[in-house]
Amino acid sequence: MEKLRVLFVCTHNAARSQMAEGLLRALAGDRYEVYSAGTDPRGVHPLAVRVMQELGIDLSTHCSKSVETYRTIPMDYVVTVCDHAREHCPYVPARRKNLHQSFPDPSAVGGDEEVRLEAFRRVRDQIRSWLEKTFL
Repeated sequence: MEKLRVLFVCTHNAARSQMAEGLLRALAGDRYEVYSAGTDPRGVHPLAVRVMQELGIDLSTHCSKSVETYRTIPMDYVVTVCDHAREHCPYVPARRKNLHQSFPDPSAVGGDEEVRLEAFRRVRDQIRSWLEKTFL
C-alpha cells in the first residue's frame, strides 16, 4: 500500500513543524511519508531537538527547508501549524485536504531554560494529541 504524504508548514520550520514531522513519523511512519518546511526557514531550534529526544525521537539531523522545496511533490495533506504560515504560505495544493491547526510558538516564550523547556514540552504534547485525533 502506498503511503500518504503529509507536509507540515510553519514560518521558520524550526519547532512546531519539525516536532509534528518527527511525531507523525514515529507514530505512523508505516502509513505516512512525512515532511516539514517553512515560509522563512531558519534552522531547527535546539530546544525542539531536546524535548523530542525525551520521547526517543531524534531531530538532531533535521534541517530547515523552504516550502518551495516541495512545490512539485504531490502531497495528500498540507498542514499549516501557525497562523503566520497560513497567511503567508504560497498555496500548496493537497490531493486530499489542506488543514490548519495553529499551535503557540514555544520559541517566543521568555524566561530561564526550564520555563522555555516547559513551553516546548507543552506545544509538543498539544501537537501529539492533535495528530493522534487527526491522523491515527
